[in-house]
Amino acid sequence: MTSEVESAQARAASAQQALRARHLRRLGGWAPGTRIGRVAWPPAGRPLSRARLTASWNYWWQAHLVDVLVDGAIHRDDARCRQDAAALLRGIRIRNVGRWTNSYYDDMAWLGLAIERVERHLGSSSASCRPRALRVLRDQIYDAWAPESGGGIPWRTTDTFFNAPANGPGALLLSRTDRVERSIAMTDWMDEHLRLPSGLTADGLWRRADGTHELDDALFTYCQGVVLAAQTQTYRHTGDRTRLDRIDALLSAVTDRFTTDGVIHGAGGGDGGLFGGVLARYLALVATDLADDRPAATAIRDRAAWIVTASADAAWANRAEYENLPVFGHDWRVQAVVPTAAGSAARRRGGAVTSSKTPERDMSVQVGAAMLLEAAVAVTNGSPEHIVSTLD
Repeated sequence: MTSEVESAQARAASAQQALRARHLRRLGGWAPGTRIGRVAWPPAGRPLSRARLTASWNYWWQAHLVDVLVDGAIHRDDARCRQDAAALLRGIRIRNVGRWTNSYYDDMAWLGLAIERVERHLGSSSASCRPRALRVLRDQIYDAWAPESGGGIPWRTTDTFFNAPANGPGALLLSRTDRVERSIAMTDWMDEHLRLPSGLTADGLWRRADGTHELDDALFTYCQGVVLAAQTQTYRHTGDRTRLDRIDALLSAVTDRFTTDGVIHGAGGGDGGLFGGVLARYLALVATDLADDRPAATAIRDRAAWIVTASADAAWANRAEYENLPVFGHDWRVQAVVPTAAGSAARRRGGAVTSSKTPERDMSVQVGAAMLLEAAVAVTNGSPEHIVSTLD
């Protein structure tokens, strides 16, 4: 193993240890065979206090925590990550009142992707309910397709906002679960309706009550990541050179708009703490899984890999430390701080989660950095995702 690979592995392992020490716990503090991600460290309030008992748990943060545990298991054969991933899925289901679903299609797509990776990489057992869970989540995404309303699939079950954060991971999930034609249609819908003149992907498209459509052209790093992933996956299925051109153009736009010297820009705490990590994960997918040996594709892979490794180097260089474990910043270009219990913790407001007073306190920020460091392992190792179907 080269020193570069050893360094990437050591950094990612350290990030996993920090998550385990500060954020992973038994559901309710006691339920055997379960884990749940504590969304703030230090946690809000005292044990059994109202602040502790009413703290939000943030379904999609938990899904990404599962995903990063899968990374640790496959990159280093980490038995503890393997065990925690399975226990966390049990904890999520119990915490979600026995259901896998909720009212947000993006949330369900993220959890579906995490479960699919658990099944494909870590293996299933005859006693596992995960294959059924995966089918339930896949079918929710598949059935939400609404071209008659202007979509796409909507952000949530109760509105007509068709956005990249739902359609991107949704397309990726359907591609990995034998619904390839619908995945291609969703990817093409995003390109047709959400691609801006800059080449970047807008947040989403509203269908108003009078039937008109209104573009929300807000820009977020993770929207670019999910479109890169969907296009990469679609290119693997179709070999359509147009899709390679789309990946190339979007990667160039991302580099110009969302990086400085190759380092991905931060998006604060709360939900924003995951945005850079999502982009890094799917830049790594481009770097490892873009299936084309031509020089143009090689150049794309190299550019995507460079952003991942430059960002990982910056996040590591700017980390803080507490009790010999890293604390990562909400912006990898800036020195991180060790959070305290002072001030407000992250809270759900409407359909989003706002930041803690100190963003480093949020589990999202630490999971996002762990995703980045595991993405750097995949790039450095040259470890592809090996996309295959898990369903009959």
